[in-house]
Amino acid sequence: MQNILCFGDSLTAGYGLRNAATESFPALIQQKINAGNLAYNVINAGLSGDTSAGGLSRIDYWLSRPIDVFILELGINDIMRGVHPQNTSKNLQAVIDKVRAKNPEVKMALMGMQIPLFIHSPFTAQFNSMYPSLANANQMLLVPFFLQGVAGQAHLNLADRLHPSAEGYKIIADKVWSVIQRLIV
Repeated sequence: MQNILCFGDSLTAGYGLRNAATESFPALIQQKINAGNLAYNVINAGLSGDTSAGGLSRIDYWLSRPIDVFILELGINDIMRGVHPQNTSKNLQAVIDKVRAKNPEVKMALMGMQIPLFIHSPFTAQFNSMYPSLANANQMLLVPFFLQGVAGQAHLNLADRLHPSAEGYKIIADKVWSVIQRLIV
């Protein structure tokens, strides 16, 4: 059995869902893997509220087991807290470096984020270009905008308008699955 580690914040953890163990995007990916009789175990290493610095400080714990596929979804909480994208990028690169050092053959994908329209930041351009730059520099597959098709859609989000509902996660999981399939074939 090979391991797929989904490492991120509340968007990975499944914040606010009735049952994150079955409705979060990692859980939905596991369901797709099971349906295909594939020998992969999906690990949900999402932590609500996490930042890139927090992720960097906790990645070592998750590296105690072999990781064959690494899905990285972090950074949106940084911009909401005023962290400069340059610092976020350095932290995400350090996470990637640690994962690769421990698992040299790991296959990786980066879940890109974009600054929501209601957040006014002088760093918008830098933040939005950070994910493609990191993916390119590290030869990672990229989902350009993790929340594409879900962000801003009231019926696909919780009442906070920030976190996807179970229906929203189905859309996200379908998009992410198309990338993961390329990593596990």
